Amino acid sequence: MKTSPDFVSPSSYVGSEAEPVNCLGPSGIQPQQASTVVLATTDGQATRWEEFVRAHPECTSYHQWNWKGVIEKSFGWSTFYLMAEDRAQVRGILPLVWQKSRIFGSFVTSMPFLNAGGIVAEDEFSRRALLDEAIRIASKCKAQYVELRHRQNLGLDLPQKTSKVTVVLPLRAEDQMWKALDTKIRTKVRKSLSFELKAEFGGKDFLDDFYTIFAENMRDLGTPVYAKNFFFNILEAFPRDVHICVVRKGDSPVAASFLIGHRDRIEAVWSSSIRKYLPLKPNMFLYWNLFCFAAGQGYKLFDFGRSTVGSGTHDFKLQWGAQTVPLYWDYWLPEGYSLPGLNTENPKYKWAIRAWQKLPVQLTRLLGPHIVRCLP
Repeated sequence: MKTSPDFVSPSSYVGSEAEPVNCLGPSGIQPQQASTVVLATTDGQATRWEEFVRAHPECTSYHQWNWKGVIEKSFGWSTFYLMAEDRAQVRGILPLVWQKSRIFGSFVTSMPFLNAGGIVAEDEFSRRALLDEAIRIASKCKAQYVELRHRQNLGLDLPQKTSKVTVVLPLRAEDQMWKALDTKIRTKVRKSLSFELKAEFGGKDFLDDFYTIFAENMRDLGTPVYAKNFFFNILEAFPRDVHICVVRKGDSPVAASFLIGHRDRIEAVWSSSIRKYLPLKPNMFLYWNLFCFAAGQGYKLFDFGRSTVGSGTHDFKLQWGAQTVPLYWDYWLPEGYSLPGLNTENPKYKWAIRAWQKLPVQLTRLLGPHIVRCLP
């Protein structure tokens, strides 16, 4: 595996299976059934990890073991996959990634680049044990914070951000979904259908088209783009769960979406369109076809992905009759540190965004991956 100069062996920072970390309860008193936290690294531990993910309803796609390899191969960051055990039974998990750079600093996140992660545990003692170990790792790494991305409010008594949400739409038969749309939205979809666009679904064969559209859209937004091999590694790790949709006008790709399914839920994690084709309403065409495809594949819930409350993107998603679901991002901060402000809404990054928007797309494809790998 190719790693960055910042990669540090996780075994330097956390107990191994042979040398477990015994964690006390929140009061500092050893409970009758204490959880032991181990660093999961072996094939056997990976199997047990996956069994827990499959069995626990709160686990998301981003808790799956194969994300460990995706992150390490794509970005070279150290990962710490923590597993709480009690009498050889898995009681909880927490995947962590440590990012470190001179410009943006050092932080530990579950999971960076993605829309969920965080602690999943069977009981409060296991939950607290995993949190305590994450704090210990962050302290040894001299991290500025630990960020845990949860879909539920776990009541961890930590500083919390709730400005991020996801938006979900129940999926039904195509005719039922059509009838449920607002009249104005049906009119917009019909308009998009009149432009003779076509939607195609595939996998690796559509990666080049997706990435061309995605990279141009990220440049237009003023945001550094991921390297293409990040998406390739996801496709390799989850071949049955990942789908790419490309919308074309004739032979020209005009919009695309990168979808990840898990259980009965499918998420449009990254979606983009080419600005010069916006008069054709490619986004309306894209999403209507995504709903129909997802329902046909047997999924029950369509997840539009992460949004900022009140943003234009948030409003676009809500117009389909979807519902906003709050996300809970919990933070541990060393004494003297404040909540992080690494986001595009931060005013101090406005000048950088405007400058990035003026760069040629090819240049952003070269420079972007070196920057975005350092952002959570």
